[in-house]
Formats: sequence, C-alpha cells, structure tokens
Amino acid sequence: MSKGATVIEILNHLVDEIESHLGDDLDIDGIASATGTTGYHVRRMFSSLAGMPVSEYIRRRRMTVAAADVVGDEDLLSIAVRYGYGSTEAFGRAFRAVHGVAHGVVRRDGGPLRSQPQLRFRLTVEGSTPMDVRIVERDAFRLIGHATRVPLIHSGANPHIQAHIASLPVEAHARLKSLGDAEPSGILQVSADVDPDSTEGSELTYLHGVAVSATTSVPADLDTIDVDGGVWAVFRAAGAYPAALQDTWAATATEWFPSHPWRLRPGPSVVAVLDRAGDFSTATTELWLPIERS
Repeated sequence: MSKGATVIEILNHLVDEIESHLGDDLDIDGIASATGTTGYHVRRMFSSLAGMPVSEYIRRRRMTVAAADVVGDEDLLSIAVRYGYGSTEAFGRAFRAVHGVAHGVVRRDGGPLRSQPQLRFRLTVEGSTPMDVRIVERDAFRLIGHATRVPLIHSGANPHIQAHIASLPVEAHARLKSLGDAEPSGILQVSADVDPDSTEGSELTYLHGVAVSATTSVPADLDTIDVDGGVWAVFRAAGAYPAALQDTWAATATEWFPSHPWRLRPGPSVVAVLDRAGDFSTATTELWLPIERS
C-alpha cells in the first residue's frame, strides 16, 4: 500500500496483514510507517472504531481460527506453536479467555465456541452532526495541578476522577485558577500516559489543573506535565455532561480523522470546561487533542 492512504484503507490493510500472519508477532509500527502514518495513531483509531484494542482483536482472531484445529486430532502443542504460543498452557489460557471453555472441552464436545469475524472498516458519511473544530498551533507549555493514576473508563462519569477532585479542598481550585496564564484557559481535565490501545481499565495519569507558559515558576507542591509545542485540534461540545463530550470524542475517530489530513501525535488530551450548570448536568467544553499532518 502506498503512503498517503486514508485511515480506513490503512486499517483494512492492517486487518489483512493480521489475517496473513496470525501466528507471528506483527510489527504494527512498521506497517503504519510503510503507509505514511504512525503506530500510535493506528492503535488509537483501531481501538476507537473497532471497540477493542488491536492486540485483543488479534487474540480473538487467532483463537477463532485455532478452534477449527482444536476439534481435530493434531497434538495441541503443534497447534499452540502455529499460533505463536510457546506452550499448551499459554495457548490454553488464551483459548479459554476467548471461548469461555478449555480447549479440552471443545476437542471432546465440539463446542461451545465464540467466533470473532474478520473486521472490515467502512466510512459512512451522514453529515447530520457538524463538528465545531478549530486548529491551533501552540508553543511548548506546562500543565500543572494535582495528578493521580486512574483506570480508563469509556462511558459515563469516572468515579475515580470524581473522588480525586472531591478530595481537593475548595481553596485548591481558587489557587489553580490564579496560577493559570496560558491556553487552554480555566480549570482543565488532563489525561496523559494513555495506553495507545485505549484499553478499558488500563491506567492513565489524570491531572486536575491549569495551563501555564513554559517559563512560569511552578510551586513545588504541584505536579507538572511538560507539553511540547505543536498543533492541536480543538473540538467544542455542548449538552448533557459527560455524554456530549464523550460523543464528540468518539466522533473524532469515526468522522473527523478519516476525513481530514491529520493524525494524532503522542501527548496529553485536555478538556477545558467553558461553561456548566450548577449541578454539572450540562456543560460546554473544549477537547484539545495533539495532532500532526498525515
């Protein structure tokens, strides 16, 4: 596949490569580079569009195809090695994780089995929901505040983040507001060190804080995330909170990135709350995502 392919073409090419190398350790970074993009972007887009990390899809496809061999008479070690496992124990754990039963049960009874169909990505253009987005170029800056490690939760409010914010004294919020001197302005919700596969439950760093210039003196008791200079896509969302924000986040992968010459680059994602109801049931937010030209 030539460089300059669309996101959808790249993901379908990756699916074909997975199918041709089910027993191998696939070089996703190499495949992405050959098509003019990055493994980071491919992993993030795959997870967003498929609803699972690419690593999980590979495991499900391996065990789906392997099931046909398990019901035969071939020795299990040979089957395990064929699909990239060094022992029948490791193969058995992966098999049970996908099918819910041991391979011995399937060999004896022929099932039950759960199959993972081969994915095929398609872009459906509806155009019913215009996206409010602007492209911003920023010099290097810092994000400062109070950080903690939390599990990634895709839908609904994250109770771990809520507990972290609730643990901060009222005066901490006022102090942060007084320190902020750069865009994105206001109190920010920052997600950093996110697993490129966006695996549900994987840990990330959450920082409740503000943006300051790279030269601003930072109090010693605050956590700091240094952010490289570069280009950002800023998506505005308004409505029920956090549903409207999460819908916008999902739409960046399903609608915006496949239709524009940009890709995600490593870096934190930042949510700025511009306005909100007193009970936070509704809000207007901006989602800042670090991007670069494809």
